[in-house]
Amino acid sequence: MRTVKIVTAAVLMTTALYGCSPKSEAQTPPAPAVTVAVPLVREVQDWDEFTGRFVATNAVDVRARVGGYVQSVHFRDGDFVRRGQLLFTLDPRPAQAGLAAARAQLAQAQAQLNLARTELTRAETLLTSQAVSQAEVDTRRGAVQQGEASVAAANAAVRARQLDLEFTRVTAPIAGRVSDRRVDPGNLVGGGSSGADVLTTIMSSSPIHFVFDGSEAVLLKYQRQARQGAAPVQIRLQDESTFTRNGTLDFTDNAVDTASGVIRLRAIIPNGDGFLKPGMFGQARLAGAGTYQAMLVPDAAIATDQARRIVYVVAADGSVAPRPVQLGPLVDGLRVVRSGLRPTDRVIINGVQRIQAPGMKVQAKTGRIQPVATEQTAPVTSAAPASTATFANSLSGD
Repeated sequence: MRTVKIVTAAVLMTTALYGCSPKSEAQTPPAPAVTVAVPLVREVQDWDEFTGRFVATNAVDVRARVGGYVQSVHFRDGDFVRRGQLLFTLDPRPAQAGLAAARAQLAQAQAQLNLARTELTRAETLLTSQAVSQAEVDTRRGAVQQGEASVAAANAAVRARQLDLEFTRVTAPIAGRVSDRRVDPGNLVGGGSSGADVLTTIMSSSPIHFVFDGSEAVLLKYQRQARQGAAPVQIRLQDESTFTRNGTLDFTDNAVDTASGVIRLRAIIPNGDGFLKPGMFGQARLAGAGTYQAMLVPDAAIATDQARRIVYVVAADGSVAPRPVQLGPLVDGLRVVRSGLRPTDRVIINGVQRIQAPGMKVQAKTGRIQPVATEQTAPVTSAAPASTATFANSLSGD
């Protein structure tokens, strides 16, 4: 009985060893499959993005220069008006009466001057025959000078009253889009001061300004680049996915705001169709200095190693090595790699999650990096500048 048990145990052990050996070899995991590609090398243009608001190049609150009753309105609300176009007419009769009175005072002063000159001439004649004294002649000469001053004052009063009559016709000081009328005919309005009643407003429409704030870091970057000429700017509205409107940076403020650390910048944008309205929000991107050759990889190829950004590179023997990289902006779905890669490196672009440790072997399949068209459909709400880039041969943002 004891012999049978020993034989049975030996058979079972032999069977177990025989079955385990092939199974352990089969359980060795194969090298994971990944897709690799060399970085895409293209010429790109960097852009800094900002959020801002459209502002009219010229805006005027239309006020009367004299007070009076509004007699008539000569425009329709929302019209485009030309410079000098008649907008309002005030009752001209008070101004006409004032002008008539000023002209009468001028005639009176002129008559007094003529009399003074005649008396001076008579006194000078009598002086030669010692019929009058020198003092009498000086008195007559002073009367002439006083009369000349009175005529000059009367002429000035006539010109002032002429202006009052002219100002009863309120004209457009600039060309642009007029708002609605703020007063109707029959109302009495004040005029002649900054506190006078606003009759309407006019805002120029073409071109139009785009005003935004830039950080001190952005200002320093562009100043150090020492760029010459106007910098190109591209604009998109909050319901647009691409930057379709082009302009140029035409103004940078003379000081950085010490409270916020930003500086005000302004671009000028063509607006021939009048579609852009003052007060609209928009997103602008300001082109960096020149173009440069850049290496690009998909964002999915970038991994994080604590505080570092890395990509995995596959050697000729199939081993994986991490490469710390310095990253730049996105270009059509691809990330600019500023440093850390060579153009010939085979970067893992698919299967990064399968990498468990540096030095492991992988089965590399050759792929290709291609730009991915992306639509920027997020609403324009943030004022913080961002950094993006475009390919140098597609600066329109498409």
